[in-house]
Amino acid sequence: MKAVVSMTLDDEFVVHDIKIIDGDKGLFIAMPSRRAGDGEFRDIAHPINSETRDMIQRVILEKYADAVAGLGEEDSSESEQQ
Repeated sequence: MKAVVSMTLDDEFVVHDIKIIDGDKGLFIAMPSRRAGDGEFRDIAHPINSETRDMIQRVILEKYADAVAGLGEEDSSESEQQ
């Protein structure tokens, strides 16, 4: 797991605990889930169709990449100042 994020939709609805996972095929998101009585995990909140899921994943991963790049820039600028 790389990160846990929250997403706000239209300043009206928030989804917490979305996980960014580094899998065999690259980064992907896992929606918040809870263990059911049968031991299986079930998503608490999730997109209804694949187009919406793809859009949400794309936006979250873009923001994650920007944040990681920003951290790298801070590290290099601190090194240059020393």
